Amino acid sequence: MADSLTEKSDVLTMPSRSSNDSDLEKGQMTENPGTKQRWWHFTRNPDRKAQTNDPGSITRNLEECPKGYPSLAAFLSSDRSFMQYRGFGSLHARLLLAQQYVVERLEDELDRIDRWNEREGHFSELQSKRRDDMKGPMKDMPPNYPSAKTRSEVLVELKEQLMCYDTMLLKAKDVAAMQRPSKRDWRSVKNWITNQKPLVAREQKFILRKEDLVTLRCGREGAGFESLVEQMLARTDKFLETRLKCKIIKRIFVTPELRAKTSDQYVHYYAPERVDKLVNAIITAVIFVLLILPVVAMYQLSSVSQRASPFEAIGILIVFTLLFGMAMSGLTKATRQELFAASAAYCAVLVVFISNFSTQTVEIAT
Repeated sequence: MADSLTEKSDVLTMPSRSSNDSDLEKGQMTENPGTKQRWWHFTRNPDRKAQTNDPGSITRNLEECPKGYPSLAAFLSSDRSFMQYRGFGSLHARLLLAQQYVVERLEDELDRIDRWNEREGHFSELQSKRRDDMKGPMKDMPPNYPSAKTRSEVLVELKEQLMCYDTMLLKAKDVAAMQRPSKRDWRSVKNWITNQKPLVAREQKFILRKEDLVTLRCGREGAGFESLVEQMLARTDKFLETRLKCKIIKRIFVTPELRAKTSDQYVHYYAPERVDKLVNAIITAVIFVLLILPVVAMYQLSSVSQRASPFEAIGILIVFTLLFGMAMSGLTKATRQELFAASAAYCAVLVVFISNFSTQTVEIAT
């Protein structure tokens, strides 16, 4: 209300009223001691825009970055869905195989030394680490010694190579466990890179290796469903802005920091926390509907037929249990055991309700 008034007049005052200039600039309410009437004074605040925009918020704009790796890095880091990079699965396998070969050679060398000690009757060296270390350097070994290194030297080198192999193996496991980008996210990044004309270098076309890409996007319960919600938001926003000249979707789901990232009309950013709230609201509504509809259906069937048929109750139980399982599978990333447990619990709730409802209906009818 105050903003609309200030567009017509900078100051709304009464001629017979005296007020303090400092109070008027603050927009405070003053009182006339003669008439005991209260008046509101509205004035434009020149610092209002500076107060609403956080001066400490700095956003990197895609169009302001130099073409090439700077703009590509800014785009990939601008949204969690775009953080896609190569996993280099074949190179991990190649290096693991090479390191595995080194460890196997040391393993064979250690086995040859152990068998030689057993064949020569040096059982004390096999049973005591202290006696084995007292044998001395390699020059003190017999001529028929089967290795160019002592057992202690082989064990030290084997420890280093095996630790290196274990580190590589665990890192490769972590990379292999990372999520793959969805088809929609991959297509978005691919289209943006393709449209950037200066990006013609071979190393910047990594996005074409779809099977070797991983995403840094954190795993969420309903990542697929959230992508669908974001897609529907983009289509709804396009329809409202084209047909009705309405930008309500952008006002609700796009923050000022996201608007400042780019002016490209084909790139849409939505605040993740606001999308999460919308998804949670949709899931809550679906759960509420799946719990209420069986009650309404049973009430309607009993009021029409004046009795509760077991076959109709079982039919309602089967239908809504299937709908619940499908909803949970589509809206969340529940595992098989979680899906089975949730469906069983939902079915048990419906069985208890239907049995109680059938008993009450029979008692009223008799």
